[in-house]
Amino acid sequence: MRYYVNLSKFESVKRFVEVSSNKSCVCVLKSGRFIVDAKSILGIFSLDLSRPIELEVEDGDYAAFDAF
Repeated sequence: MRYYVNLSKFESVKRFVEVSSNKSCVCVLKSGRFIVDAKSILGIFSLDLSRPIELEVEDGDYAAFDAF
């Protein structure tokens, strides 16, 4: 299952990092050929945030990310 998040604003990136940091599993964001740790605010800002970004969560529990 592909799950996409919209992180077009600074506040949404900040909240997203807080949520992903509270998860004990591996969370990654994929944009084109780039893959970054979803717990890294600098990594997220290196992506093209003008379009939705693919989220992959190791345990498959996407419920915490429904707000994005």
